[in-house]
Amino acid sequence: MSTNFQKDSEPKKDQGKNIIIIVLVLLVIISGIKLYTDYVDRTKKTEEILLLSTENNQLNQRLDSVTYQLNLRIQEIEKLGGDIAALEQVRDQLIAERNSNRQRTANEIAELNKRIQSYNSMLQEKDQEILELRAMNQQLYAENQDLKTTQAEIEEEVAKLNLQKEDLQAKVNVASMLKAENITVAAINRRGRERVETTNDFRNRQIERIKISFNFAENKVAPPGPRNVYVQILAPNEQPIFDVAKGSGTFTVDGIEQFYTVKQDVLFNNSGEALTFYYEKGSDYASGDHTIRIFVDNYQIGSSTFSVK
Repeated sequence: MSTNFQKDSEPKKDQGKNIIIIVLVLLVIISGIKLYTDYVDRTKKTEEILLLSTENNQLNQRLDSVTYQLNLRIQEIEKLGGDIAALEQVRDQLIAERNSNRQRTANEIAELNKRIQSYNSMLQEKDQEILELRAMNQQLYAENQDLKTTQAEIEEEVAKLNLQKEDLQAKVNVASMLKAENITVAAINRRGRERVETTNDFRNRQIERIKISFNFAENKVAPPGPRNVYVQILAPNEQPIFDVAKGSGTFTVDGIEQFYTVKQDVLFNNSGEALTFYYEKGSDYASGDHTIRIFVDNYQIGSSTFSVK
């Protein structure tokens, strides 16, 4: 009977060992899975921290740029006698944000980027205000030079002019708009030979570069100073031709962002300045009529056309 008992107990021992082995294997598998998920979580958090750090650095650079540009406008408007209180408040807010050492969250970064975009729009508005202040100051100076009166009479005249400020600003804005004249379009081939647009169409083999030339019409009201001059070439489908790698980019006209083909920054001094623009497309032009539009800052000053066979 004891022999039978021993035979029965041996399978039970083996069975118990197998269960223990299985439990140990499961524990090892579970531990491995936990270690892997912990590693993935740590890696993901590390990547998120690095990404936020990079975005924070880039945001600080944008804050520095906006603050610098804002300081330039404050100095110019103050020199021209404009109100700078609101601008100084915005500048102080930007400096405080820049000097903050805390790490911003993704939501805070997104919100601050939106504010920076609104500040860029504000800078464009202040540029227009500066132009208006300059025009008004020049107008006041010219009129005051002709006055042969006492200081009291001069002050009275300035007071009257200030009352008419809004109407004067509108008139100066319209009168000071520049115009382009004597616009010519030429195609330059690989040998440097120039063919001017007439009634004949250009052929693609003749176009290594397009040359656009014109000059500013006389305008005694327009204040001298720097101007951004943009040339936009439109294909027959009326879409702008541009290549950022060759100097193209975007500008704003009537609140709408558009692409320009080429650009020059010039110093306008009302001397009939002649300007020449070159554009090398690097590929064939589409057949049909192309339109050339010329802008100064944010308004159009002239246009022309050329055709390609």
